[in-house]
Amino acid sequence: MATSSQVIGASILFAIYGMLILYFVVKGSRGTKNIKDYALGSIIFSPVFVALSLASAMTSAATFVINPGLIANYGLSAYLSFGVVFPLASMTSLVILTKSFRKHGQAMNAVSLSSWIGKRYESKGYALFIAFLTFLLITFIVLILVALVKVVAQALNANQIWVLGLIIAFIFGYMMFGGANSMVYTNTIQAIVMILVAIILIGSGIQFFRGGLIGFFEKLRVIDPVLVKSTNPQSPLFRDLFEIIFVQIVVGAAVVVQPHIITKSLLLKKESDVNKFLTVAVIVQILFYSVVLVGLFARIKFPDLQQNGVSLNVDGVIPAYVIEVFSGGIGSLLVGLLVIMGLISAGFSTIEGLIQSLSTTITSDIIQPLFGKKIREEKYVNINRLVIVVLGIISFFLTRDQILNPKLSVAIFAQNGVYSYFSILFVPIVFGIFVKNVKLIAPLSGSITALVVYFTIYYGFPALLKSGLANFGYANIYLSDTVQNPAIAAAMAIIASLVVAITVHWTTKKANTQSA
Repeated sequence: MATSSQVIGASILFAIYGMLILYFVVKGSRGTKNIKDYALGSIIFSPVFVALSLASAMTSAATFVINPGLIANYGLSAYLSFGVVFPLASMTSLVILTKSFRKHGQAMNAVSLSSWIGKRYESKGYALFIAFLTFLLITFIVLILVALVKVVAQALNANQIWVLGLIIAFIFGYMMFGGANSMVYTNTIQAIVMILVAIILIGSGIQFFRGGLIGFFEKLRVIDPVLVKSTNPQSPLFRDLFEIIFVQIVVGAAVVVQPHIITKSLLLKKESDVNKFLTVAVIVQILFYSVVLVGLFARIKFPDLQQNGVSLNVDGVIPAYVIEVFSGGIGSLLVGLLVIMGLISAGFSTIEGLIQSLSTTITSDIIQPLFGKKIREEKYVNINRLVIVVLGIISFFLTRDQILNPKLSVAIFAQNGVYSYFSILFVPIVFGIFVKNVKLIAPLSGSITALVVYFTIYYGFPALLKSGLANFGYANIYLSDTVQNPAIAAAMAIIASLVVAITVHWTTKKANTQSA
């Protein structure tokens, strides 16, 4: 539990932080006149500001809170997955995809990912299909809310459900009026705080390296020898190198196609800003990804994963570590409060982008195409605000269930939604950027294949295996556990969709050539 000094300090800090956020929301909202301003902004921002906004949005509370909790539970195998393979794949993909995506996006005047796809393939139906699938991203919002609740409730010794209600009312409330103009300001402030906190958190583990790297690993080995092995057969996510390396390379490359990540480049007004934008984003992102190492520090601090005799679940390990490590004198208290602020900033920065992109998609790509003739253009900003209210209500009930009825970690719930979403989007984005003269049938067949393969592997195969109606041989080890790994279903769905889409593309291209 937090001390009385920590509770008072956290309360004051939260109040100051809230007022600062509201100031920038008001400042940015003055330039928001229509739904396009809300989505892309009307202010010319420095590429450094946009890069910091991207880095903070791409990192999220998953990197600062949830993933380190999994690493604390499963050790080196989890660190290799989340701290090495996934970051390398995602940053490489970011650099490759961003430049070309921005060029197409600027040319087509797209305000969202689904509108980009609709205009690229000249298909309103495809855009609507992708827009409805965007609802899957609400699972990621739930993950961030759980992380925020764990941190704030721990810092204030408060009831988690009451904290959840207050957080949702605040974030969703100011996002009704913020949008891209406000978000670049707030994300920049959040990124600066996160940079300081990342350095502090990584530095907090220096004490565990007094015996050098060998001594550090020896501390983990004494707790449990499996913590220092490259694979962890006892875990549901890091059982072998297939899960740790191959699956994470595929997923890491595809994760970039989420709307709150890849569309950030559309905020840049000049082509000359792109290189500086990517350079700053990658450097800051490397620092942020390094924070997952704190999971190993936390395991040494809590060898039996208990605090004061109370068991720590995966999502509660890092909040407990912060309260425990930074609970000394006034200096330690202030540093601890800054760290708490950084964990909250990691959550706020991503959830802002998710709310903005999801509400924009619903308003611009679902409501407007279906009811556009009945609604005046100037009404869409107000409709977007109503959409955000509805999203807030849905998020409250989904998050409440994850807090009261956790299943290993909220990460599994979130990954199931997010991974299925970007599996479906990967082919149309990649084909739209790199393949010339592509017909609609190719990317559409890829999207449908990904949709079917993902949910068949995640839900269908385990059900058949459990019922005794089928046996999948070696694959049984990935399907028989009570906790499924969404990354496996995503990797298989992406590969299958690529194979199908490429086959369809070359088949139709060959047929067109012969008919000509």
